[in-house]
This record gives sequence, C-alpha cells and structure tokens, in this order.
Amino acid sequence: MKKFPVALQLYSVRDAMEKDFAGTIEKAAKMGYQGVEFAGVFGHGAEETADICRKAGVEPVSAHVPFDEIKADPAGVADFYAKIGVKFITVPWLGEEYRPGREGYGEFCETVRKAAECAGKHGIRICYHNHDFEFEKLDGKYLLDIIYSDLGPDVLQTQIDTCWAAVGMGDPAGYVKKYAGRAPTVHLKDYAGEKSDRMYALIGKDDVNDTSETDSQTFEFRPVGSGKQDFKAILEAAEAAGSGWLIVEQDNASMGKNSMECAEMSVKYLEELMK
Repeated sequence: MKKFPVALQLYSVRDAMEKDFAGTIEKAAKMGYQGVEFAGVFGHGAEETADICRKAGVEPVSAHVPFDEIKADPAGVADFYAKIGVKFITVPWLGEEYRPGREGYGEFCETVRKAAECAGKHGIRICYHNHDFEFEKLDGKYLLDIIYSDLGPDVLQTQIDTCWAAVGMGDPAGYVKKYAGRAPTVHLKDYAGEKSDRMYALIGKDDVNDTSETDSQTFEFRPVGSGKQDFKAILEAAEAAGSGWLIVEQDNASMGKNSMECAEMSVKYLEELMK
C-alpha cells in the first residue's frame, strides 16, 4: 500500500484553533500530520499563516472557503491563499439554491469557472467537497456527477468525503476510483450508526435544540479507524485514483475524547495501516 502524506482538516480542531492558532498547528505536526487544510484563519494574515506552517514543518495543502466568499471576490480569495501557499481551494458546502436543478446552479458554475481562472494564475486548483445530499438524483444522475460533468477537470477537481459518500451512496472506495486522475485529495472520515434526519445538527447546519437523545446516538463521527469504514479499501482506491494527499476530518469529537485526542488517534491509526 502506498504511504500517503496525511493532512488534518483544521475544522476538526476548531475549538483548539480559536484558543491557540499557531500552537494547534504545531501540535498537529508533532502528532505526525505532514499537512493541514484550513477552514478559516481566525483573523491571521496570509504571510503570518504561511510562516506558522513553515515553523511547524507542515505543508498548507488546501483551504475550505465558503462559496459566498469565493463568489464575492474570487481574485482576492486566490491571492490570499496563494500567499499562504495552498495548492487547492475547496468549496466545502453548497446551499440548496445553488445545487443542480435549482435557479442558482448556473451562477454556481459561472463562479467556479471564474474562481478556477483566478486560482490558476497562482497554480492553485479549485475542488468541491461533498456531503450526502449530492447523492440525490436528478434525471437519474447523482447531483455530484452532474456538477463534475458540467465543470470538467480543467475547472474543478474532486475532494470526495468518504463518510458522506458512504452515507449517501454506500461505496466510498468505488466512488473515489470513479474519478481517477481527478482526485488530488481525499477526505477520510469515520462514523458509527446510521443515516439520520438529524445528522446535520452535528455540523451546525440544523437546529441542534431539536435533536433528541435518540437521534444523537443514531449517527456519530469517529476518529479514523474507530467506526465502520473500510479504510484499507479506501486507501487502495485513493492509490488507484492517483491521489496525492489524505486529509483527516472529524466534524465533532466523540468517544469521550477531545478534538485533539481524536485527531491523534486518526493519524496514529493511518500510520499503522500504511506500514
């Protein structure tokens, strides 16, 4: 099995990032992460952030940037993250109004094309990170396949989130392989339980106050290797797809561990798996 470099999506440890931005990145490096993926920079400048990564010895691989932020200033977003040194700018979530079949879908496509043009001037690629809703079908096709068909690989690369692919269509490894040559990064995420109507409450996209105790036990994000995913198959698929980076993400801590402990469990599991 290929020994991939592993990055940490820093959204996973956002509570620690808010308290100690530089220290958290340094701790991630000491855990064994070779790279990081940003989900905001918590008010820090681009040059400062790049310097923090250099000092910690981690590569700033990618950044999740909200679609509305990209739409408002695609050139500015590209310029900012180019100064940090990222190779990928990734759309992490798409509001319902911009999804295929909706009125704003054309605007989404136009924005991504413009973003790809701006980012390309810096050698940065634009990616799209899925959840499970993209595995709903329109005219017999997954919404995600429609997005990747309408925006070809010269414009948009994939970032398959393997947890949401498992929840949405049941075969994350197969779906990673489907986009061979177009999957530079793959999100590794583990989970326990089954699909629930209340899953998005766990990531702040629903009314958490309405989540019953039963619902909260139905679905749970887990450290990589602690849930139901077959990561051997997923890593083999990533190798077959020509992926360059594995990125660990855990939306919420679990199993009685804090977010940093969960992150460390994930990278240690992957180190053992790739021996």
